[in-house]
Amino acid sequence: MAQKCVHSSCGKMYTDPEEECHYHSGPPIFHEGQKGWKCCKSRVLTFDEFLAIPPCTTGKHSTTDLPPTIEKKQVDPADAAPAYKPTIPAPEPASRGPVAPQPTATPPPPPPESEDDDPSLDIPKGKTCRRKACGQQYTGVREGEKCVFHPGFPIFHEGSKGYTCCKRRVLEFDEFMRIEGCETKDKHLFIGSGKTKGAKLGGEEVLETVRHDFYQTPTTVIASFFLKKINKENAKVEFVNQEIVLDLPTSDSPPKRYKSKVPLFGAINTTESKFKIMGTKLEVTLAKADGASWPTLRSDEQRTGEIIQVGKAGRA
Repeated sequence: MAQKCVHSSCGKMYTDPEEECHYHSGPPIFHEGQKGWKCCKSRVLTFDEFLAIPPCTTGKHSTTDLPPTIEKKQVDPADAAPAYKPTIPAPEPASRGPVAPQPTATPPPPPPESEDDDPSLDIPKGKTCRRKACGQQYTGVREGEKCVFHPGFPIFHEGSKGYTCCKRRVLEFDEFMRIEGCETKDKHLFIGSGKTKGAKLGGEEVLETVRHDFYQTPTTVIASFFLKKINKENAKVEFVNQEIVLDLPTSDSPPKRYKSKVPLFGAINTTESKFKIMGTKLEVTLAKADGASWPTLRSDEQRTGEIIQVGKAGRA
């Protein structure tokens, strides 16, 4: 009889107790936007990257070992980038009551290139459905499928965890991983179209999007656009009142290029804003024009919709 392994990052159905299991032996760590596992040094920013961190421990499957609890203490500075304290803006006038800023969700990845698997392509057995919280693996049979998943993206705020597409919030990481999807489709999404993203133009690959993330201080917004091997000599970054214009070619062979006008949530001081090109990303420091809190980096991004009241309740 098939049983499900409870080891973190495994979760595989198995029948052979001697089968090799690859998993994370330590608890998950979430600190100031960074995500990882205590048992290994990898630290990432988005939840999808966190789920993709390769397991670092090899052993046997188990159905009885309790999954590790979430680690809440500070990350070792040697394993992580410098931490910044979250920003708490000044309260609004008493007539409306003080309101905290909307929580910042994990940035959504680019939309899938297809919502259906290409029927002409072979699906490897054991391939896991791409949709969040589904977790079903391909068994070789596609009849009677039912995909239950979350169309939104994960949100972590002050200890609570959930998805932007539904209202349920939990405290423990294991509970979060068990939140049942809120949308259903008749078919799983194992491989999509199988096509690579990006169009070829003049011998270079033009990228439609790159992953980004940000954090903020009372006076600045620090945003990262993740693209490896940016050509520093030919890269162009222009700061406009409420927009940044990017033209980022890479030194790959063949080269890639990301060009975009990024609409910002708030106005910036263009003379005090600056940028820095690193090995894996472009980092821009945007000087806020008014010091207000930004719930999102881009003005065209969806907000979480949550408003959290702070302060003491008044007497009746």
